[in-house]
Amino acid sequence: MVRALILAALVATAAAFSSFTPRNLPGHATVRSSNLSMKIYDWKRRTADESAIHEEEFTFDNLRSAPGSRKRKNRKGRGIAAGQGATCGFGMRGQKSRSGRPTRPGFEGGQQPLYRRLPKFAGRPTGPGHEKEIFNLIKLDDINGAAEGTTVNFESLIETGATTKAKNSIHKVVVGREEFSAKGVTVQAHAFTQGARDAIEGSGGKCELLSKTTNAVLEA
Repeated sequence: MVRALILAALVATAAAFSSFTPRNLPGHATVRSSNLSMKIYDWKRRTADESAIHEEEFTFDNLRSAPGSRKRKNRKGRGIAAGQGATCGFGMRGQKSRSGRPTRPGFEGGQQPLYRRLPKFAGRPTGPGHEKEIFNLIKLDDINGAAEGTTVNFESLIETGATTKAKNSIHKVVVGREEFSAKGVTVQAHAFTQGARDAIEGSGGKCELLSKTTNAVLEA
């Protein structure tokens, strides 16, 4: 009887010990098998069928946007369920919550804005209004005192006192107020108006176009 009780106690102890034994040890490894297969689902390409993309010829009737490139318009003020209801994401108070544009572009609340804090570099201006070349104008009136057969340019006019120093380094010959009277002169400049060219060539002269960078004669 005593032996039976001792044997029953040993069996109960062994069963209790086995319940606390970890099952994830190498000796107790279990193999789990499942037939579940997970599909990689990309929401941008949910309707994209690119199986025949290299075989299809694109025409005006089958052109379509790439999947996910067109997004539905965000409708504001249509209830809290839409995510942009009530204040529409602009808050409850303040200048930026009012209708209409509260400030102009670049305004930073009164402090020095970025476009005024940045240094300005000297050189050729850029942007709208600065794409036109600015010439120093030479009028035909200044060339009337040149002798026949001579070559006239801006430097020679300064030497004779017919003109004064100019701010710009490129020169353009234009028609003056007086009638052109010089005969057979060769005029060198970076540009000519059509009227000035006709007047010079009509009096037996010649127009020579100069390079704007090297001042070399380009054409006669």
